[in-house]
Formats: sequence, C-alpha cells, structure tokens
Amino acid sequence: MKKTVLLLAFFAFIAGMQCSNKPAAPAPATGNKFNVTPMVEGFVVKPIEITQAISISGTLIPFEETVLMPEVTGRVIALNLPEGRLVKQGTLLVKLFDDDLQASLKKSQTQLDIAVQTQKRQNELIKVSGISQSDYDQAVLQVNSINADIDILKVQIRKTEVRAPFDGVIGLRSVSVGAEVTPGTPLATIRSTQQLKLDFSVPEKYSSAVKPGTKVKFTVQGDDAPHDATVMATEEGIDVTTRNLKARAVVKNKDAALKPGAFANVELELGHNTSALMVPTQAVIPQERNKQLIIAKNGKAKFVTVTTGVRQASTVEVLDGISAGDTIVTTGLLFLKPGTDLKFSKVVQ
Repeated sequence: MKKTVLLLAFFAFIAGMQCSNKPAAPAPATGNKFNVTPMVEGFVVKPIEITQAISISGTLIPFEETVLMPEVTGRVIALNLPEGRLVKQGTLLVKLFDDDLQASLKKSQTQLDIAVQTQKRQNELIKVSGISQSDYDQAVLQVNSINADIDILKVQIRKTEVRAPFDGVIGLRSVSVGAEVTPGTPLATIRSTQQLKLDFSVPEKYSSAVKPGTKVKFTVQGDDAPHDATVMATEEGIDVTTRNLKARAVVKNKDAALKPGAFANVELELGHNTSALMVPTQAVIPQERNKQLIIAKNGKAKFVTVTTGVRQASTVEVLDGISAGDTIVTTGLLFLKPGTDLKFSKVVQ
C-alpha cells in the first residue's frame, strides 16, 4: 500500500515538471501603443491689428564734443576752465606764455611805422621825379613785408590761446597753471548738451525703414518715460561685419534724465498692420534653411514652410504659408510626423 502511494506521488511529480516546461500561452492583446493618437494643444490663427516695431540698442552722445588741446608747446600762465559750467563760444580758456612773441610783435609794429613814413616821403618825391620808380617800389615792398611779418606773429600768438569752439559745458580739467603742455596734451573736454544725439544700428532686414526724418522713441535706464528723436542721417552702406545700418537721430527735448553716454532702448516702428497673422513662438520649428509650422488638416498633421516677420514678446508674425482659421499645433512637436492623427486636448481660440 505504501509502495503504491509512493509511485503515484512520483508520477505526479514527473507530470508536473513536464507541464512547467511548456511555453506559457500569450496574453491577450490590449492594443499597440504606437497606434495611440497623441494629445496636443492647438492655436487657431486669426488676423489681428498690430503695430510693427523692433527694439534695438542705442547710445546717447553730445550734439558736439571735443577734447581741448593746445596747438603749440608752452607753459600755462592762465586758466579759465570752470568745471561743470557753461562757457560761450570764443571764451578764452587757456593762455600759454607768449612774452617773446609779444616783444617781436611790438618790434615789427615799430618797424612798420618807420616804413610807412618812408613810403609817404618817397611818394612825395616820386611826384616831382626826386627818386626813381625802383626806389619807390622798394619802399612799398618794405611796408608789405613788415605787414606780413606782423600777421605771422599774430597767428603765432593766437596759437598760444585755447578758446571755446562752441557753447558748451566744460568737463574735468587735466592741467594746472605752470604746467608744460604740448599739442597732444588734453586740457579738458567741452560738450554741447543743449541737444543730444542718439546713435543706433538697425539690422539689414529693416534698413529700408530708416531714413532722415523717421521718428523713433527710446527709454533710458532708471527712467521709463519715452523720449522722442528724429533721424538726421544714416550711413550710406551696411556694415559688412555686423550687417547693420548705422543711424543717428536728434533728441527733441533735452531732459535732465538724459546724459551723454547713457544706454538707450530704441523702439523703431516699422508700420501698422490691421490683419497680421500672429502665432506662438514655440510653434515655429526652425530648419536649416527655413521655418515650419504644423497645422491640422483633416485631423492629421501637415508640415508647412513659412516666412516669419515681426517678433513680439511671445508671438511672431507669419507672412505666408498659413491662412486665417488654420489650427496650429503648439505642443508635442517633436513626436509628430507628417500624416500623424491628431487629438487636441486644448485649443486656444
């Protein structure tokens, strides 16, 4: 009896081992994950009214600015450089030692007086044929020669003076009385601050929008109030390095907040479009040579090549490739291929 039970248990164990070696039956299919329609978000394109403008960097500069330097070498004997003060055009600012030139000038003026008296006497004598014509011509030549020497001395004396070239404010002076200066020595800077200029560069793409008379607005750091300026001139060509066009504008109203050298944020208005097609910037797919958008066409993804225009904070203008009413895909762009079925979880109207 015991042997029979043992044999039955042994055969049952062998049968179990054989059953365990059989391949398991495949689980029922629950669906292919690659066939699942992706969930994306969309944006319905509609024409809107926008002011086309770009924001570029600029710099405020004085209307006139120059570094004052002497024309000759000499010693400073007088200074009139009121730092931070306005001086009028022609004001004597710096005087160099010129006693030697002044002495030479007095000598030449004395010689001129004698030569003029001689010429007068010779003029009376030639009327009665008391002297020859050549003697009279020599007297006239002497007067003219001394006058020329006096003119040269006066020019040399003027070179010992530094005068204000225009109405302006004197900056910080760099010399004191008694200093020896040369033609390359900077004395101070004078700036005309009654008006300011605004220098900025425009990308080549928008260069046609800038010309003399164009109105621009700008702001400076620490002052959010907009200021007006008018373009006075542009360069005749595009800079080959930066591909920008340099422009210069005149600031209309001089405000206390505007300082020469300050950074300016310039807003250049390019035009007014009443039917611009704007799309979210994240919807644009940059390619090597162009840009693309994905639009929903009969429930499937369609890739279209587009041309973009003015860019704003979160949207960009599309010039061609789409029409008003098209639904643009804005999320899941990396997982879509042409012809992929689309299912929108959210559509922004």
